Amino acid sequence: MAHDPIAFELFKNAIFSIADEMALTVFRTTYSGVLKDNMDYSTGFADGDGKLVAQGLTLPGHLGSVPTAMDSIMRHYRDDMVEGDVFIMNDPFDGGMHLPDIFVFKPLYHDGKRLAFACTVCHHTDVGGRVAGSNASDSTEIYAEGLRIAPLKLYEAGKVNKTIMTFIEKNVRLPVKVFGDLRAQLAACHIAEQQFAELVRKYGPDETVAFMRETVDYAERLTRAALSKLPDGEWSFEDWIDDDGIDYGKPIRLFVTLRKTGDHMVVDWTGTNPQVKGAINNTLSFTKAASYTGIRSVLPPGIPNNEGVFRAIEVICPPGTVGNGVLPAACAARGLTGFRMTDCMFGALAMMLPDKVKAAGDGGNTGISIGGYDANRKPFIYVDFTCGAWGARPWADGLDGNSHMFANMASHSIEVTEAEEPIQLLAYEFVPDKAGAGKYRGGVPFRRDYRFLEDEGVLQVRSDRRDHRPFGLYGGSPGGASENYFNPQAENRVLPGKFTMTIRKGDIFRHVLAGAGGWGDPLERDPAAVLKDVRNELLSPRRAADDYGVIVDVARWAVDEAATAARRDELRRARAWDVVPKVQWHDPNKPEETAVRAVE
Repeated sequence: MAHDPIAFELFKNAIFSIADEMALTVFRTTYSGVLKDNMDYSTGFADGDGKLVAQGLTLPGHLGSVPTAMDSIMRHYRDDMVEGDVFIMNDPFDGGMHLPDIFVFKPLYHDGKRLAFACTVCHHTDVGGRVAGSNASDSTEIYAEGLRIAPLKLYEAGKVNKTIMTFIEKNVRLPVKVFGDLRAQLAACHIAEQQFAELVRKYGPDETVAFMRETVDYAERLTRAALSKLPDGEWSFEDWIDDDGIDYGKPIRLFVTLRKTGDHMVVDWTGTNPQVKGAINNTLSFTKAASYTGIRSVLPPGIPNNEGVFRAIEVICPPGTVGNGVLPAACAARGLTGFRMTDCMFGALAMMLPDKVKAAGDGGNTGISIGGYDANRKPFIYVDFTCGAWGARPWADGLDGNSHMFANMASHSIEVTEAEEPIQLLAYEFVPDKAGAGKYRGGVPFRRDYRFLEDEGVLQVRSDRRDHRPFGLYGGSPGGASENYFNPQAENRVLPGKFTMTIRKGDIFRHVLAGAGGWGDPLERDPAAVLKDVRNELLSPRRAADDYGVIVDVARWAVDEAATAARRDELRRARAWDVVPKVQWHDPNKPEETAVRAVE
C-alpha cells in the first residue's frame, strides 16, 4: 500500500509512545525495588499475529524475549482468544526466560477483531523456590527455582482466574509485592488498550493494521541498509565465565562467530560450552537478545526496535549449550551469561570494526539477594542488580558508574533501601586502580558494603570476572578483577564469585565490581588525563607510573615531563611489542617484572 509518509511518521511515533507510556505506568505503580529502582522490566506492542511492532524505554536484555514469548502464546491460544482475555507465563522452556520474569499479554480488539497485543514482562521479587528472591546461582535444576507458569489465561473474557491467583499467592514469599507488580503490568496493558483504541478511531482498523505492518517493514529496510554498509566476512571471538557456582574453578567457554553477507548477519554460538549444573544457563531468547544488542550497537540510531530488525539477524545456538539450555537446566542466574555474551559480541565486532566497538565492561551485572524473616516471622527480600563500568571506547574513556549497555538499569536509592529493608549501606564508592589502562581507560568500578540488621538471613550472590578479567582492546589492558569479602573490618574472609550462605545480625558483605577494559596503547594517553585521574583518586601515583609511564609530582600536582618521557621509553622496551595486541587478558610486562623473570 502507498501511504502518506507524514501520516505514517505520526503513527509510528504514536505506537512507540504507547509502549513508552506502558513503561512509565509500570514505573509509577509498581511495588518492588527491583522494578521501581532497578527498572528490570520491559513493555511492548505487537500486532494481531503477535509480531513485535514497538518496544518501550527499558531493557535491551528483553529485546528477544517478547517475540519468543508471543510465539508461545500464539502456538497455544491463536484460535482460543476472546476480548477480555489476559495471558500469563514464565516457563523458560515454553517461551519464557527465567522464572522471576513473568510475562503478561493482553489482546486488543476492535469490533470483535483482534488487532494487537499489549505486552509486558517484569522481574518479580520472588517466585518461590529454595532461596528467597528465586535467583540462586547454585540451584542445579529448574524444579528448585520456583513457580513455573505455563502459558495460561489469567483473565478469561474479563473474569480473573482465581485458581491461578491463589496458586501464585501460596507459592511466593511476598504475595503483596508480587500481586502489586502484576497489577502494575495489568495497568500498563489497560493504558495501552485505551490509547490504541484512540489510534484505531483516528486511522480506522484497516489503516492501523497496515501502518503496524509498515512499521515492522520499515525497521527491516533500515536494518538491511545499515548492514549492507558493513564489511562482509567472518569473525570469531572467545571468552570465559569463571565457573557456574557448582564446579568452582572450571571455566565455561563462550564462543561466537559473526558471518556478514550483504544485508544479512548470522550470529553463531556453535562452540559454546555445554549447559552446566549451576543456574547460569540461558534460554535461546536471552542469547538472541545479547546478539541483537551487540549488532544494534554498531548500527545507526533511529532504527525502531521491533520484529523487522530481527528478520535481518539470524541467531544460532545449539540446544543443550549454556546459551540454549534444555530441561532440566537451571537458569535463575542466567543474567550473568547474557551480559557476558554481550561482551563476547563486542569482542567479535571489534575484530570487524576496530574503530567502533568498546572493550569489555565490568562483566555485570552482579546479582545480590538477601532474604529471611523478621521477629514476627514476616518475610523480607532485598534484590539488587548492580553494575557500573563501561569498557573504553575507541574515541573516549569508558563510563564510570553507568549500567551495562545490556541492562540499562538504575541504581537503588540508599535511603529507600535502608527505610524498607533490614540493611545498611556503609559504602558506595569508586575503587581506584581497577580501570583497565589504555589510550582511553576503562570505566572505574565501585564497591558496596551491606550490613545486615535482622537476626538471621540468607545471602545469595551471583558475580564473575574474578579469574577471567574484562578484556582490553588494541593495546588496552584488562580491567581489575571483581572481589567479594565477608566482614572486611574483622575476619575479611574472601568469598567466591557465586555462593549462597547464612548471615547474621551485624555481618557485612562487601562486593567490588570488576574494572572495565581499556582501549589503545596506555603510553599514548594524554598525561593531563592521567593527572586528572590521580587528583580525583581514581588512580594512584604508583599505578600512573606503572601503567601509563606518567610521573606525577603530587606536591605540585603536575606531570614531571622529563621523568615521564624516560619512564615511557623504559616501558616500551620492556614489553617489546612487535605489533599492538588486538586483545589483552593480562597486563603487559613491567620492567621490574621482566627483571624478576630474568633472575628466575
